[in-house]
Amino acid sequence: MTIPIRTAYDLPKPSHLADITEVGRGTPMGELLRRYWHPVGLASDAGETPRRVRVLGENLILFRDRQGRPGLLHERCAHRGASLYYGRTEDEGIRCCYHGWMFAVDGQCVDQPCEPNNNHCARVRQPWYPVEERYGLIFAYLGPLDRKPLLPRLELLENLGEGEFLEADDSSIGGGGPAIIPCNWLQHYENVVDPYHVPILHGSFSGTQFVAQMGLMPDVSFDYYDLGIRSMQLRRLPDGSVHRRVTEAMLPTLRVVPSPRVEEYGPCSLIGWVLPIDDTHFRIYSAGRVREVGALGQIRSRMNGKAWTDLTPQEHQMFPGDYEAQVSQGDITAHNEENLATTDRGIAMLRRFLVKQVQAVKSGQDPVGVAFVEGQEWISSESGNFLDHA
Repeated sequence: MTIPIRTAYDLPKPSHLADITEVGRGTPMGELLRRYWHPVGLASDAGETPRRVRVLGENLILFRDRQGRPGLLHERCAHRGASLYYGRTEDEGIRCCYHGWMFAVDGQCVDQPCEPNNNHCARVRQPWYPVEERYGLIFAYLGPLDRKPLLPRLELLENLGEGEFLEADDSSIGGGGPAIIPCNWLQHYENVVDPYHVPILHGSFSGTQFVAQMGLMPDVSFDYYDLGIRSMQLRRLPDGSVHRRVTEAMLPTLRVVPSPRVEEYGPCSLIGWVLPIDDTHFRIYSAGRVREVGALGQIRSRMNGKAWTDLTPQEHQMFPGDYEAQVSQGDITAHNEENLATTDRGIAMLRRFLVKQVQAVKSGQDPVGVAFVEGQEWISSESGNFLDHA
């Protein structure tokens, strides 16, 4: 087959896979993601001071009333549209600064001080979303109430070893840059099933960002499993043993990736949730098993011996990481300009898996990984670093 000679002048108009990238309400992926729970903040973020959060393209207010109950409400007050960011939290909920209407954590209006006898309270409900706390995070469900599943329990975060405790983090561990990353969420999520970039980007190109053995080119296999895509990477070490590394991209957005520093062998200790803020921004919330306070904050990679925030513009160019590689693809990458190869099999599998779940929701079915019966919400994982002796 002869490929015709062309220049960049002949490039087609850029386009992206909208069905699996765009996350707004009513979009195919937006409706799929709204059938799951997502972290929207650390437990400490829900306080008496209202906090703005943007999730799946929606502007919301996170707060905690003075009885300790967290709430997540639409930002615009249902009365006249003033922002509840300027509201005041009280025992029964949050009170709007404009006319004093107060809403409980479930959105129900409980006080209208300007109205005689509060006659209209029962007829007004502020748009709201259910929230629950687990693993040091606040989780929210943004989908139809009649399809609300149980909040999952993750065995990797429930079965603590001796001396271990849970720690949560909102700095986008694994994102390679700032907490909020300015590109489409899928550009990062696909990275979970792209083990071939590790010895190139994190090894030879930018120097050893992790440990030397992660610079070895692995033998890789990919498999579908009930919740997503699993990859197994085999690295043959000089002593004849084999480093077997298993990673999982688990729906809806979980990145179950064992430490690339391989401090010890065993099951994965950290789980991250890739939260789409909107179509062109995301962040990662994480929870992990640790033995020292602040341990999660110490595992971020360093380039040229420096934290990402301390690099000069020249160093960002000379020592790129995941942030540079993914954000440089554009706000939403032009999928029609890609040329996928055999080593991109995991990416193609993940895209097909997402499309299948999008179609399931469109046809009225539940997507994978949701449970509605107590006891069935437990989720296991095979991810980890393991050493197989010769």
